[in-house]
Order: sequence, then structure tokens, then C-alpha cells
Amino acid sequence: MSRADSHTALRALAVAAGLGLLASAAWAQGAPVPTPQGPTLPLMVGQGAGGTSYSVPIQTLLFFTALSFLPAVLLLMTSFTRIVIVLSLMRQALGTQSAPPNQVIVGLSLFLTLFVMGPTLDKVYAEAYGPYSRNEITFDQALDKGQGPMREFMLKQTRQSDFELFAKLAKLPAEVKAQDAPFRVLVPAFVTSELKTAFQIGFMVFIPFLVIDMVVASVLMSLGMMMLSPVLVALPFKLMLFVLADGWNLLIGSLAASFAQ
Repeated sequence: MSRADSHTALRALAVAAGLGLLASAAWAQGAPVPTPQGPTLPLMVGQGAGGTSYSVPIQTLLFFTALSFLPAVLLLMTSFTRIVIVLSLMRQALGTQSAPPNQVIVGLSLFLTLFVMGPTLDKVYAEAYGPYSRNEITFDQALDKGQGPMREFMLKQTRQSDFELFAKLAKLPAEVKAQDAPFRVLVPAFVTSELKTAFQIGFMVFIPFLVIDMVVASVLMSLGMMMLSPVLVALPFKLMLFVLADGWNLLIGSLAASFAQ
């Protein structure tokens, strides 16, 4: 094959390839473009007697979003703060560094909180969640009804001086009472009162163990045993006193009774 014939063949192949590309482009433009078909996520499933009913995925999303606020609600709007602080101070008064461990302290505080908050939570369920789950009231109405028992519980434990402090900081009108105050004022006032009460109880718990520490330290100094740690010697006596006095029964019973007003 001559050089001219080879050039002609290459030009023919290039033209054929170009025509093929043009044909493919034209077919692609004329062909219908498939759209992905898949299940959509409905936000609402209808209107019930109690208002709008959300679909299960949206309810699940709202539920897990609410779980992120659960620690704050547990710490700041229940009896958990007072209980866990008193139990922690009790451990420090005994002089035991890790007995009971933190897991036991927190777990016991949690179940005592459920015990103390039982009547309040029952009211919330009966007045708010129950009617809402039966589509008798809307979510906003359930939220308003659920605030009532929680507000009543916090008002019983909140000192008037603490409420007046935060009401002044929030610049609320003088005619606004604690029963009508917003939660942004009531919650910090409640937490401040709980902290004060917890440290008052902790002070009373520390006194008998502090007396034992002072007696043991005085005896060791009088005997000239300077190298012997008073904390190590006083620990068995404090444990014996705590066990003989049935300390856990007294402490837990006093904590539960402190919320009954």
C-alpha cells in the first residue's frame, strides 16, 4: 500500500469515528433521562382528633433529639442534684476514696430520683402523655399540661430569696409570681436552692465523722505517734459508727423525706 492510500484510510477512519460520536450524542439527547424512583419520607400522616399526627420516622427523629436534652432535665429539674451531692459528701466524710465507687453513687442517685419523682412523673403521664398518645390533645397542649406537675415540684423546693434573685436578674415585673414565672427563671432558682440544701445536709453529715477524726488525732499526738496517719486509724472507727447507727437507712430515709413537703 502506498503512502497516499494509507493517508486516505486514516482520514476515513477519523471521519467514521466522528460520525459515530455525533450519532451517540444525538441519541443521548433524544433519549429520556431516567429519574430515580424511591420511597419518599412523609412528614405527616394525617389529621387526628388531637391534631396533626407525624409519621414514624419523624417521631423517631424527634425522640432521639429529645434524648439529647435528657441529661440536662435530669440534673436541673429533678431531685438528682441534691441526692448525688449528699452521697458524694458522705463518701468523703467516711474517708473512703472509692468505696462506694462512682458508678454505685450515680446509680443509687438515679433510682432514688425515680423514687422521689414517682408521683410527679405519674401526674405528667396521666395529664399529658396519656391524652397525647390517644390523640386527644395536641403536642403543645401536652407540653403545657406536663409543665404543671414539674413546676409544682420545683416550687416546693425553691427558696423565695433564690427566686427573687433570678427574677431581678431577668428583670421580671414585680407582679409576676413564682407560679407564673418562666422556666428560664424558675430552673436556675431551683438548682441554686438544691445546691444550698445539699451542702447543708452534707455539713450535718460531716460533723460526727469530724469529731472522730479530731479525737483520733489528739490521741495519737498524746501518744507521740507522729508518723502514724490519723486518717488510717480513724477509718475503722468511722465505718463502725456508720454501720452501728444504720447510716445508709438514716441517710437515704432523710433524703427521701426532705422532698416531702
